[in-house]
Amino acid sequence: MFTGIIQEVGSIETVQEKNSITTFSIKAPGTVEKLKTGDSISVDGACLTVIDKTKDSFKVEAIPETLKLTICGKYEKGTRVNLEPAMQMTDRFHGHFVSGHVDFVGEVTDKNNEGDSIIFTISNPKNMGKYFNLKGSVTVNGVSLTISKINPGSFEVSLIPHTLDNTDLKELKKKSTVNIEIDLIARYLEGLLNAKEDESNYFFLKERGFI
Repeated sequence: MFTGIIQEVGSIETVQEKNSITTFSIKAPGTVEKLKTGDSISVDGACLTVIDKTKDSFKVEAIPETLKLTICGKYEKGTRVNLEPAMQMTDRFHGHFVSGHVDFVGEVTDKNNEGDSIIFTISNPKNMGKYFNLKGSVTVNGVSLTISKINPGSFEVSLIPHTLDNTDLKELKKKSTVNIEIDLIARYLEGLLNAKEDESNYFFLKERGFI
């Protein structure tokens, strides 16, 4: 589990593919000392497992499914990535509950300055629109953000200078792709409501002798 509060922006050192597994070496001197082999870490919002580490870098692996469903497949040497180690039970909770399971890859369709902040418009698939709510939470490249506006087929987020200075989001431009994770609470609520609807349908049919 993560919070969406980025601890460090690392950089991809190497990308190696072998037997359908892609291994990324990530330079992150401020984060690596907190990690051990087997730990989970959020890389641009995708939960990956640390398989090795050095003094100032660590390695993670990605299977073809991960490369297909996230932006990891576009990483190359020098790519900057948002990093957050998995939270501990004793950690202070800041952002919102983030699982590290990317729901879809969105595209930046617009970028506008508003004073010192920047407003990004990000596309979403039609079937995902129901999960977004004004002032609700969303995770963009692992960063916990608040939705400032909802449009047909897209949503907007406003980034303050602190977020821009401490994440890789300041490097986004039109047509950049980003990992998106919907709010866990929205997902769970949908599951509960669907279960209740199924239950109601069951008793409706049973009372009438159809089952």
